[in-house]
Order: sequence, then C-alpha cells, then structure tokens
Amino acid sequence: MKTKFIIPFLAFTLLFSNSTFSNSVSNNDPEKDRVIVYVLKNILSRYHYVQKELNDDFSEHVYNTFIDGLDPSKRYFTQEDLKEFSKYKYQIDNQLRDTKIDFYKLVYNRFLEKLGTAKKTYRSLLLEPFNYKKDEVIDVDYDKIPFAKNDSELINYWRKQLKLSILSRIEDAENQQKEKAKKDKNFKKKTFTELEKEARKEVLKNMNDLYQRIDELENSDWYSTFLNSVVSGFDPHTTYMSPRRKSRFDQEMSGKLEGIGARLQKKGIYTHIVELISGGPAWKQGGLEPDDIILKVAQGDKKPLDIVGMRLDDAIKFIKGKKGTEVRLTVKKKIDGSIKVIPIIRDVVELEETFVKSSIVEKNGKKYGVINLPRFYIDFNDLSRRDAAKDMEKEIERLKQENVKGLVIDLRDNGGGSLKTAIEIGGLFIKQGPIVQVKYRNEQPVVKNDTDSKIQWDGPLVVMVNEFSASASEIFAAAMQDYKRGVIIGGKQTYGKGTVQNVLPINRFYEKYPSDLGALKMTIQKFYRINGGSTQIEGVYSDVSLPSRFSYMEFGERDLDGALPWDKVQQAKYSTTNSYTNFADVVYNSKQRVMKNDKFKKINEYAKWLKKNQDERIYSLNYNKFKEESDKKSKEGEKFKEVFKFDSNLTFDSPKYELSLFKKDTVLKEKRIAWHKNLKKDIYINEALNVLSELKMNKNYTIVKH
Repeated sequence: MKTKFIIPFLAFTLLFSNSTFSNSVSNNDPEKDRVIVYVLKNILSRYHYVQKELNDDFSEHVYNTFIDGLDPSKRYFTQEDLKEFSKYKYQIDNQLRDTKIDFYKLVYNRFLEKLGTAKKTYRSLLLEPFNYKKDEVIDVDYDKIPFAKNDSELINYWRKQLKLSILSRIEDAENQQKEKAKKDKNFKKKTFTELEKEARKEVLKNMNDLYQRIDELENSDWYSTFLNSVVSGFDPHTTYMSPRRKSRFDQEMSGKLEGIGARLQKKGIYTHIVELISGGPAWKQGGLEPDDIILKVAQGDKKPLDIVGMRLDDAIKFIKGKKGTEVRLTVKKKIDGSIKVIPIIRDVVELEETFVKSSIVEKNGKKYGVINLPRFYIDFNDLSRRDAAKDMEKEIERLKQENVKGLVIDLRDNGGGSLKTAIEIGGLFIKQGPIVQVKYRNEQPVVKNDTDSKIQWDGPLVVMVNEFSASASEIFAAAMQDYKRGVIIGGKQTYGKGTVQNVLPINRFYEKYPSDLGALKMTIQKFYRINGGSTQIEGVYSDVSLPSRFSYMEFGERDLDGALPWDKVQQAKYSTTNSYTNFADVVYNSKQRVMKNDKFKKINEYAKWLKKNQDERIYSLNYNKFKEESDKKSKEGEKFKEVFKFDSNLTFDSPKYELSLFKKDTVLKEKRIAWHKNLKKDIYINEALNVLSELKMNKNYTIVKH
C-alpha cells in the first residue's frame, strides 16, 4: 500500500520550516479546520516513522510549541494568560482525538486582542525619549526568561526591547558620523538628542511596517502555526503545508515556476519589481524594470484587479499563471512615474541559481573542475524534465571534454532534496552497487543501489561540505566516503539529518472535501549509510576538517527538540574502490597544512569568539555602559576584520558552452563573474584544490570486498 503514494525526498527546508508567517489554509472555515485535524491525526498515526502515543507529554509539547510560535519574544502573553490557557495543557491530546480545537480558539482569540494592545503600547512608548542614564539591563535569551507576570510588567518588557533597538541605532549613527568627520573636516555632527529622535522615528516606522504585515495575515495563517505545533510532536521535519506553501515548495524542489519571471517585494502598500529572472518572459520581452510598481493585474482582456494594499502572496497568485496565458500589468514606471499597461505571455521560468553550475581552474599546469550543486532538485510532477542527476551527468561530460584532471563537488549549504537524484548522482562515480539504505517503521532496511555500470567520472574527486550540508548531501558524501571514492573536506561534521520525508496531499485521504486542504510533509523513513551507521544526529565527519565561523555554534539536528535518535543497521554488501595510491598521505598532508596555516588558526580563534558572544545575551540599557560594552566588542572584533581575506591567485573561468550563452544573457555573465571572483577568494576551495591536485589514481584498479 505504501508504494502507491510514496515519493521519497529529503527536505532541504531545514530551518524555519514552522514559520509563523509562511502558511495559509482557509478564511476562517471551522469545518475545514476540523477536517484537517482529523485527517492529519489519522495519517500520522498510520504512516509516520515513529509510533507516537497522543498522551499528556504530547499535549504539553503542542501547548508550549504553539504559544512559543505565536509569542517567541514574550511580547504578548502574560503569566495571567498562561494560567487561563493551562487548563488545556494536558487536554490537547484528548481534544485532538475528538477533533476539537478549543485550545487553538482560546489562544488565537486572546492573541488577536494582544496584537491590538501591542500596537497601542509601542506607539505610546515611542512618543517620548527613554531614560538612557538609568542603570538597567535586558536579557534577550527569550527561551529562558519567563513571561511577564501581568500587563504592567509586559509594558516594561516592551519598553526595554524598544530601548535596546534605539540604543543600537544611535550607536550606529554616531559611528557613521565619526567616519564622515574623518573624511570631511567641515562635517557637522548631530547631537545625541537629534540622533535619538531620528532613531526613535526609525524604530516606529519599522514597527509599523511589521504590524502592517501581521495585519495582512488571516486566521488560516495562524492556524497553520497550530497545525505545525501538532505535527512537530512526531519529529522536527514533519510539517503541515498549506496549498500556498505547497506550491512554493514544489517551485523550490523543481527550480521552476510558471509565470512572468520576476521577483516581487511588498513596500508599504505597493508591490514592487525587485528583479527580472534572466531568460524569463518579462526579461525576454522588455518593458518591465526593477523598482516598477504593479498597480493592477488583468487576466488577458478581463477587467483589471487593483492590487494596491493587497498582501504579497495574494498579489503573486494573480500575477502567476499557466504557460501560454496572458497577464496585463498596469505599472507605474520608476524612471518617470508614468502609468503603462504591459501585457506578458506567461511561460515556464527556470530559477538558474537552483541548478548545477561549474567552473574551470588551472593549478600547477593542470585543469580542474569545480561543480556547485545548490540542492538535489527534481520536478515530481514531471520526471522527464531536468533534475540534479541529469544535469550533473551532463556537466561532468562537458568538463571531461575540456580535459579536466579532477573534480571538486561543492555541497556547502546544500540542505538536500530528492533521494532519487542523490542515489543517481552517487552512481556517476562508482561502477555499481549500494548507495544508501532506507528503513520504514518496524521493517528491515532496504538497500538502494546504483544499477548502471557506467562510471561518468573515474578520476580524482573531492567533496566539499559544511555544517549546513544535510540530508541528500549527506547520503552522497557518506557513500563517497564509504567507498573511499573521494576525500570529504569541510566542517567537522555535516548537519545530521538522516530522515526521509514524503509529501502527502491531504485531499487524497478525504476526497469528498471540495477545496484544497494542503499537504503533510511527513517523516516516513530513516536512511543509513552502506556501512550501517546512520547520519541522523551524527552527520558525516569530514576526512579533513576545516575550521569555520560555525565550528563551535549550537545548531544542527542534534540541537533540535524531538529529533529522532542515532542508531545503526546491518552493513550492506559493497566493495570499496581502491581508487588512489596515496589517499591517507593526501589527507595527512592536508591536515598538517591546515594546522600550520595562520589563516585557519585565525578562523578557529574567530569561531571561539563568536561562540562567546553568542552566549552573552544580557545588554546594558544605560547608553554609556551600552556603548562601552559595544566598543569593547568592536575592538576585540577588529583583529578578525580580515579573517576571511584571502587570494588564491588562481583564475576561475566558465566552461566553453557557457560563453555562447553570455552573448544573449548578460545577467548570467555577471553572476558567473561574481561567482568566479568569490571562488578566487575562497580559502576552503583553495585547500580542496590542494587536496585534489595531490591525489594519484591507482592504475591497477582493484576492489576490496566488505
């Protein structure tokens, strides 16, 4: 039964997946809300990897997570509110069984009241200057500080948070004045009073903008937060996706959308064009430019719809549309303020930054290829379209034609994606054999093999990872490490996400419901290395560990509440490649270089300093002391000012096939030039190339069986 609906993938949305402001479900439809809870409860109990009992512990998790999701900075609720809410603290599990949402309704309605009060509070507090000579502090570790005892203490919380924002802005303004005075002797500095007034005005504007965005949210947005509080009780990567969020997820996974090909941003009440996507319909046609304002949207020759004041997600819904359809935008031009109607025929838009790209560099008289893979993308709705595996195979072929002698695969910040493409990409570097093992709840692991005997690349290989390389990235890196096919270089360990999620449309389980109920992204499997170990929690440990700014930071799967535990299964039957004659020597040499390198020493020192600052969460609200503490940190930070300043003196170029594209697409050319400049200044890429250049292939290829 499972195989009928399961399309495995490894989600790359690792952080902020339960974002309060990201989802939309309905327009206050109580019946729909109850239906979604009913279906989610049944899907999770039947198919989730973990068999979870809905008990008091689960109820407490939902209780705490939902309240924290609405009020992470302790700005709205008081202990008096929590006392009232607490009657449901151990009853939510019972309510879910009965498909009731009384807890949600109580907290949500109180939250709406508090939002109205909050707007009055910050506006009133910002009318007059604060006392900046008063000796007081603020603790911004909101996970640990208690909720305010009552409304009076809550106002004091607000006062301190606003005061901290103002102090920070005053300090920034004073520092800017100092710099300007150094360059211009006639520069006239503003007084503290003048700077304070400007800072207060700026904070007021930012708060007004924030609450304008909050006012645009509907019951459905907040209800999504509640639903995610429920499903996260099973594990951190199980999330509810509203229809709108599901559409966005599909776009991220496939790297394409159907529309006009423009990035939009809400500024005040207006929808602005931020960027035209190169190769998209708007870019090809011309007429639309960055900073133009869209006033109205018409579908072909139908009556135009005024979108001024409309929330951005809703505006986008009208602007996007199926390939081949026409949209007519009434636009206020940035250049002269004129009003124009611009018709555009929608088309498929590919998001270039999603896809594989490569560069060629010469080192010690030999050419090497650097391939950047941002994510393991695929279009689940049309498997015949481009995906990460097809593009990777094609890119390697192009680099082979240019006679590169080794490859660096850069998976830094790659949060994962499709399991299918991870397996296929792993198969490009071995003859055939297992790549990963996957396991359902209470079942034996299943070995997923590369069955194609073709090896797309049999030369030297280095795989770059960091602390944000996760999921599918870890599958590929672990396979290359277990086969001893390449050197893994980067952060001490990768993110540690060893679970597989499946996206299930909720309507599939409740077909009679007339409207879209959204989808559940649910953990259905754990995956394991072919050596039997899990990457869950542990991640993949690099063969060569390079210090980074994140070396001592707390994040990753191991720091998530409710993360599934590490375990192991039986090792798969596989044969390590005996690819290199000097693998151990190359790894040793690199470790020695890193240990002796002053730059890496400095980066390690910087990472420790960042960790120390991260742990310091208390700030003085006396301006002189605040400035003194800030100056001290700035002076400490000065010695790290150029910690990442580096020049490899290497030249990175695009492969030949891209040169013809640049003639038509200058935006792509500019992006590649910027990327190549960054590669030249990247100390991590430089060490990866050092390793790559030392690797020597074993001419007498043998296999060591396991």
